[in-house]
Amino acid sequence: MDPIKTAVLSFGLSGKAFHAPFIHLHKGFQLYGIWERTRSDSAGFYPEARIYRSLDEVLNDPAVELVVVNTPTATHFDYARRALEAGKHLVVEKAFTSTLEEAYALKKLAEQKKLKLSVFQNRRWDSDFKTVAKVIKQGLLGEIVEAEIHFDRFKDELSPKPHKEIPGPGAGILNDLSPHLIDQSICLFGMPVSVFADLRITRPNSKVDDYFEILLYYPTLRVRLKAGYQVREPLPAYSIFGRKGSFLKSRGDVQEAELIRNSKPNLEDWGTERETEQGLLHTEISGKTVREKIPTLQGNYYDYYDGVYQALRNNKPMPVTADDGIRVMQIIDAAVRSNAERCVIDL
Repeated sequence: MDPIKTAVLSFGLSGKAFHAPFIHLHKGFQLYGIWERTRSDSAGFYPEARIYRSLDEVLNDPAVELVVVNTPTATHFDYARRALEAGKHLVVEKAFTSTLEEAYALKKLAEQKKLKLSVFQNRRWDSDFKTVAKVIKQGLLGEIVEAEIHFDRFKDELSPKPHKEIPGPGAGILNDLSPHLIDQSICLFGMPVSVFADLRITRPNSKVDDYFEILLYYPTLRVRLKAGYQVREPLPAYSIFGRKGSFLKSRGDVQEAELIRNSKPNLEDWGTERETEQGLLHTEISGKTVREKIPTLQGNYYDYYDGVYQALRNNKPMPVTADDGIRVMQIIDAAVRSNAERCVIDL
């Protein structure tokens, strides 16, 4: 096996928890290097990986085949562009870019260079979302008429990361959390025909949006996406309503919490939710009313990187494509305009 020598561009929460463990676990990859400007935190976890002190060091290393751009959103376009120009395949964290125009430009450059580019939408491989998708695909609810997806948190304090709290490109909850919910909605229902959005600041001393409500219009369906930091008692993360029944599911995926505790992922029982988090199905099957808990599927972000491996070594499509990233950015762009103009934006 010819491992894909991979460099990760930061070793904060994203690099330490969401990327490095799964790259290290997959036998098709080699965690070849990590960019740390001044510290050497990664050496305690991955002593075999090189530590780069500059982006130029990463991009000038001919051994590096894949670069993971997991730096602040405002840097994504510049770093991704430079990596593509250096001949590297790419994984780019969400939000894909700061603007829709930047997303189009990266796709075009990757095509010109004949390089593979993927956006890291890892929440497709959450246990809760996979279970919701299965229930819908099985037709257990009939034709879907309404859906609501939440990403609720409760905290007043501001993030210690300046790029998240200082107004500017890529800052705010719309760029931080909406890419997850928008991507999941597109996976479930496709692209909407129009968008309405309400963005707010609710925390004391916050200078950036920390609440959003996005309404996606489909011909026979409405999807509401919500996130905020003032929700002490969260509603179900997924509320799906069809002509035959309903399915309610909590945000029960355990991977992020386990990764933050430095638990090492595996291929056996990783991403297994507690039974108490099972979703509630209330529907009609073969003329009989059914109200029961549904076992939750196993989640594993490993499957995303396995998809990247298949794309680079077996010429399969990337698990999340540049077009997928562009579609998310189209809705974010429409949400910003909708909030500013207080109107529905047609796509």
